[in-house]
Amino acid sequence: MKVGVVTFPGSLDDRDAARAIRAVGAEAIALWHGDSELHNVDAVILPGGFSYGDYLRCGAISRFAPVMTSIIERANTGMPVLGICNGFQILCESHLLPGALTRNHALHFLCTDQRLRIENTTTAWTSNFTVGQEIVIPLKNGEGSFQCDDATLAQLEDEGRVVLRYVGENPNGSRNLIAGITNARGNVVGLMPHPEHAIDPLTGPSADGLPFFTSVLTALVGK
Repeated sequence: MKVGVVTFPGSLDDRDAARAIRAVGAEAIALWHGDSELHNVDAVILPGGFSYGDYLRCGAISRFAPVMTSIIERANTGMPVLGICNGFQILCESHLLPGALTRNHALHFLCTDQRLRIENTTTAWTSNFTVGQEIVIPLKNGEGSFQCDDATLAQLEDEGRVVLRYVGENPNGSRNLIAGITNARGNVVGLMPHPEHAIDPLTGPSADGLPFFTSVLTALVGK
């Protein structure tokens, strides 16, 4: 299986995402933001970082990168796409996911090992978890507060599209403690925490992030 990892100017977690892909036995394919060619990948990860144009609004410029035209087209036909942190912001700006990520309520950058609860295991990226499972993976963001209007929030909750929720105190002011969501089809997932930093206890707080990457292989093999 080939999983593409997009590098934008300012990306800083693309190599970590590629390492996570290799750790589960898949091939990591480097994709460049300015190239629309996806090189026959089976899935795509938009990694974290401070993408070009964040001074305007996180992800607002990156959403128009040539590679995103191809990713949006493939995502709409079912290709699994995972957006992590800045990648989540880009997915929202691309309208592949609803809502927006805004400045943390305390107006400070966060960097902490965060406890989270798995809410949805029907997506391409979460099938190897169990509902209600609690995990610990790093959270690091300055604009990680998930916001949306009341109608969108009700739809996400009613349709079970909240994938991941913060446990305990709300770290950034996200509505309903939301840390990750999915589209209706379940192939596009956005996460604010960083599972790629938790694939090995030697280099992270746990290996709790690994099932996000094994799940997509399960989904692709099943397809």
